[in-house]
Amino acid sequence: MSMLTPPGMGGRYRVTGKTYPRMRRPKKRRRVVALTALPVALLGLLGWGTLQLIDVFTGGGEASAAGARAQCATRPSPSPTPAKVYPRPDGITVNVLNATTRGGLAKKTADELKKRGFQIGEVGNAPKEYDKKVKSAGLLRGGPETADTVLPVLGTQLAGAELQPDAAREPDEKAKTPVVDLIIGDGFKDLAAPAAAEKALAALTAPEPEPKAKASRQAC
Repeated sequence: MSMLTPPGMGGRYRVTGKTYPRMRRPKKRRRVVALTALPVALLGLLGWGTLQLIDVFTGGGEASAAGARAQCATRPSPSPTPAKVYPRPDGITVNVLNATTRGGLAKKTADELKKRGFQIGEVGNAPKEYDKKVKSAGLLRGGPETADTVLPVLGTQLAGAELQPDAAREPDEKAKTPVVDLIIGDGFKDLAAPAAAEKALAALTAPEPEPKAKASRQAC
């Protein structure tokens, strides 16, 4: 009797040999799994091929490119920053006020500004809050709406003048042109030479060059 034969199990139940018999998975299950996976793979392959054929015959690639080009064409471009509009000298009214102890400066200065095209308003002495208190060549005052346009134009006529917009000052509704003040200070000697003033005015009012458009990161 072999040692692999359990006690009392002799005869036809006797196991011979030196190893146990190997247990194998039934081949039927393997065939079922293979037969199930094969149709799924075939369906996926057929679907992909169908999509490729549709793109070929309908021009799907060209349609996508055309859509991208149309999107780039309809993309709005950034709005340019509006340029400042500077008035001409004849569109500005200047009150010429003398804050120094020297007499006749207001009238002399007003006459010269009139020759250069400016409209002249009040001519006389400066108010008490400015009388003998302006140490610079002059003080240019106006409402907040004149800060970036009117006052710089008048400033081209007097080198060293201080621009002082007054937030509390309201526009004169009766005046046909913006009204600003030129308060003559202790540092005043004379207006800028006509040639220098014209050059400064031309440089101020010259149109700015258009900025170059930046290249878009997205290729169109």
